[in-house]
Amino acid sequence: MAEIEVNSFRSQHVELETVVDVATIENNVEEFGSRAHHADDNNMDTKKLVSPENNGGCEVLNKGVMEHGCSHYRRRCRIRAPCCNEIFDCRHCHNETMNNINLDPARRHDVPRHEIAHVICSLCGTEQEVQKICINCGVCMARYYCADCKLFDDDKSKMQYHCSGCGICRIGGRENFFHCDKCGCCYSVLLENGHPCVEGAMHHDCPVCFEYLFESRNDVSILPCGHTIHRNCLKEMQEHSQYACPLCSKSVCDMSKVWERFDMEIAATPMPETFQKRIWILCNDCGANSEVQYHFVAQKCPTCNSYNTRKTRD
Repeated sequence: MAEIEVNSFRSQHVELETVVDVATIENNVEEFGSRAHHADDNNMDTKKLVSPENNGGCEVLNKGVMEHGCSHYRRRCRIRAPCCNEIFDCRHCHNETMNNINLDPARRHDVPRHEIAHVICSLCGTEQEVQKICINCGVCMARYYCADCKLFDDDKSKMQYHCSGCGICRIGGRENFFHCDKCGCCYSVLLENGHPCVEGAMHHDCPVCFEYLFESRNDVSILPCGHTIHRNCLKEMQEHSQYACPLCSKSVCDMSKVWERFDMEIAATPMPETFQKRIWILCNDCGANSEVQYHFVAQKCPTCNSYNTRKTRD
């Protein structure tokens, strides 16, 4: 089957430098846009800390970089969840723990990410308000920091950026994506002039695994009909010979070669006279209603030649 156009939120990884110069530290967040902010100057004079006169400034900020965190993020802080007052490495760790199947259903919940107010420095253990620089030991708790999303991440190879339209941080580089207001999500610039818009296309669950797509960490595919689905879920469907969108039933790829085989099979198996009749069909691909000759193999749409049809009435 033909390849399906895919919008992936996964970026290509590049070699991550281990030493950051003064200019990089001072502009660490600005290069990703105005939505990612510096630490509160009332708590730490960062400019003074990384000034040329302070030879130890860079060493302090970079202490422990890429050495702390969890399977989701490399970072030098943990969060205190405002919903249950528990401490976790990140919001994903919280959600995985607090939605465990063995947990009492009444206690299951997700953390409200934008309400996180306190973090704990992984190096000195100081609990403090959310900010980039630790008020006690002066370490930079993450090389990428977004004050809006309360997101900390040392791994800048992800090319994080904050999308004001989505209201959350994305990965892959701002220059590689555009925000579609109608679909309500960021898509690859390759699709900017050619993707079919569907209202709130990403603001629903994956039709296969039911994970909420808008905040999913897994790659998402955009189908020709405009609906969205996890890339792995789409591959699993194809492995089971399912080539129609689970939501609207339109073909998810070029099926012309398959329709040609149907033509040959139908031509080779004429219907007995007692079963020869005409029925009405609806084409799932083009939406046309047509009256056609019945065949037990399939009914062909005379408008677009697709066999992705369904019987509506005799």
